[in-house]
Amino acid sequence: MRVAVVGATGMVGNVMLQVLEERNFPISELLLVASERSVGKKMSYKGNEYTIMGLQDAVNAKPDIALFSAGGSTSLAWAPKFAEVGTTVIDNSSAWRMEPNIKLVVPEINANQLSSEDKIIANPNCSTIQMVVALAPLHRKYKIKRLVISTYQSISGTGVKAVQQLEDEMNGVTGEMAYPHPIHRNALPHCDVFESAGYTKEELKLVRETQKILNDRTIAVTATAVRIPTSGGHSESVNIEFENDFDLDEVRSILSQTQGVVVQDNPETNVYPMPIYAEGKDDVFVGRIRRDLSQRNSLNMWIVSDNLRKGAATNTIQIAEYLIDKKLFSTDIQYANI
Repeated sequence: MRVAVVGATGMVGNVMLQVLEERNFPISELLLVASERSVGKKMSYKGNEYTIMGLQDAVNAKPDIALFSAGGSTSLAWAPKFAEVGTTVIDNSSAWRMEPNIKLVVPEINANQLSSEDKIIANPNCSTIQMVVALAPLHRKYKIKRLVISTYQSISGTGVKAVQQLEDEMNGVTGEMAYPHPIHRNALPHCDVFESAGYTKEELKLVRETQKILNDRTIAVTATAVRIPTSGGHSESVNIEFENDFDLDEVRSILSQTQGVVVQDNPETNVYPMPIYAEGKDDVFVGRIRRDLSQRNSLNMWIVSDNLRKGAATNTIQIAEYLIDKKLFSTDIQYANI
C-alpha cells in the first residue's frame, strides 16, 4: 500500500504516523507531504528517514491512499487532484463533511456505507466522533429526540500555537496568542469562529455532523463548546432525551458491549472518565451515567476521549483499514494483520 500523509509535520500528522506504526498498517511506500516551507526537511518513521515532499510531487506519485490533515483550504484544493489520479483521500478537515455526496464516517457506526467509488471520504470533527460512538447504539435502541451538549475541549484541538500559548502563560512568558484571552487557569466559551445566531462553528459541527452520521435529521441538537487548559483529551457532558424509556443497567450493558467504548462509572469509588487518563488511548470512555430527574426518558452521560487519536488520527486510519479489509481498493497486494 502506497500511503501519503498530507500535513505530516502537524500535530495530527505526527499522531497519524504513530498510529500507523502501532497498528502495523501495511505500507510498501510512505510519502510524507507538507507545505512548501517544510519541503526538504527530514522525518523518521519506523527508524527510517524520509524527506518531506510537496503536494504536486505527491499527486504525481499516485499513492493508493492519502491521509489528509492539512486544513480545509488545502483539502479543497488538493483532495480532488489526488482523487483524479485514483488515490483514495481520507480527509480530517471540515472541508468535505457536509457535502451531500461525501460520506462522513465513524467506522463503528457507518463504514458499511463505503464503496470503491468513494475517492474522498470525510473524517468527522473530534468532539463529534467520540460522542456518536457512544450515542449510536443507544439511538438504535431507544431513539434519540434531543441532545444538549457541553464540551470541555483540550487546547491540542487548536494546534501547536495554542499549546505554546498555555506553556508560555504557565511559565510567565509573553508570547504569541492563539486565543483572544489567556487560557491558563481559564475557560473560554469560544471554540472556532462565531457564526449565525451566536453559535460557534464547533457547536454547529456537533449539530450537523451528528445528524448526518446517525442518519437522522429529526434529532434536535444544541451545543456549547468550551476550551479549557488541558493538553490532551476532550470531555463532554451530554443530556439525551429519548422517545422511549430505558433501564440504566441495560444502558450500561449496551455501552459495555459497544466496540470502542469503555464504561468507567462507579462514583462511589471515584471512577469516572478524565482526559488525563484518556490521553494516548484510542477508546471512548463513558461515565456519570444517570437519569435526568427533571425530564422523562432523559439520560446524562460524561464522555471523554483523546481528540488527536480517536478524534482524528485513529479514526482516519480505521477507515483506511476498513477499505482494505473489504477489498475496496483496486490492487493485487495481499494484506495481513488487518
